[in-house]
Amino acid sequence: MDKKCVVLLTGAGGDAQGWGNMQVTQAVKEAVIANGFDCRIVEAENKEDMLAGLNAGKCDIVWSALYFFTGREDIIGIPPDAVWVADVLDELKIPYIGPSAQTMKNLIGKFDTHEILASAKVRVPRHVLCPPSESCEVDFFPAFVKPNGESRSVGINENSVVEDAEALKKQIAFIHNDLQQAALIEEYLPGREYTVLVLGNGAKREILPGRVTVAPEHYGKYPVLRSDLRGVGLTHVSLPDDHQEEAVELANAACDALGCDDHVRIDMREGIDGKLRIMEVNGIPGLKPVKSWSPQIYTLYHPDTDPYPALIGKIVSCALERAYGK
Repeated sequence: MDKKCVVLLTGAGGDAQGWGNMQVTQAVKEAVIANGFDCRIVEAENKEDMLAGLNAGKCDIVWSALYFFTGREDIIGIPPDAVWVADVLDELKIPYIGPSAQTMKNLIGKFDTHEILASAKVRVPRHVLCPPSESCEVDFFPAFVKPNGESRSVGINENSVVEDAEALKKQIAFIHNDLQQAALIEEYLPGREYTVLVLGNGAKREILPGRVTVAPEHYGKYPVLRSDLRGVGLTHVSLPDDHQEEAVELANAACDALGCDDHVRIDMREGIDGKLRIMEVNGIPGLKPVKSWSPQIYTLYHPDTDPYPALIGKIVSCALERAYGK
């Protein structure tokens, strides 16, 4: 039987939007091949590049580091005329790894994620969306202000937790002016932070919670995971001492409500009542060997394997099973 061929799609926005840069993409390719699949990389700046790359060789399933095509390497910054990769693949009837086109759009917009989860009775923070050029008020303080469509803590800084209306106004203006997008205002969750790796689909999901910590001296007044703490060795993921069952139940319910497939990562935090609430669901989690949270969590639960190839193989295999059956 012919080996299935996995096409890895990436471009300028691969690091900001998805699993990482070209070095990471090469590592993913090597891991895919180590699991007995064929694999090739397609770099694309636009739909035409993508079509040419797909037509240049065999393609049984696509794994994209891009939500949509962009020339930016620093932020996601969704333009109104964005061409979404999953939409194109749906048009071509080519299977792909990860959530559906609509689910990807729901996940990248954190307000939409919150609204879907809240309607399904899955716990999220109180939240208000403040579109560009609008002013917004809330009746809860402290509040947490972040960009609605970013990842990797982009736009999160020492001023993200606001204690009054004036500070709220300033932080909304920062999101609107510097990142050119809507601001999401949430109730500040004061408790401990968790991140949950979800692999596979339906009854076969593997849900692996991790506890995220940073040494207290690296925080300011509030223990928030700022952008300058990410990717520099200051965050630590460990097996949680508590909330294990709660995190699994919450992640499972979230995946059902949102329609998540294959590989997502869900960030949670304790509210003032001690219960976990979902802050974000990442549709294209980072895959930097060792550094990214998905490989770190998988290693914690599978210490006796060669964890990185095992993680990549699990993601590819479950996506192929979903797309083609056993």
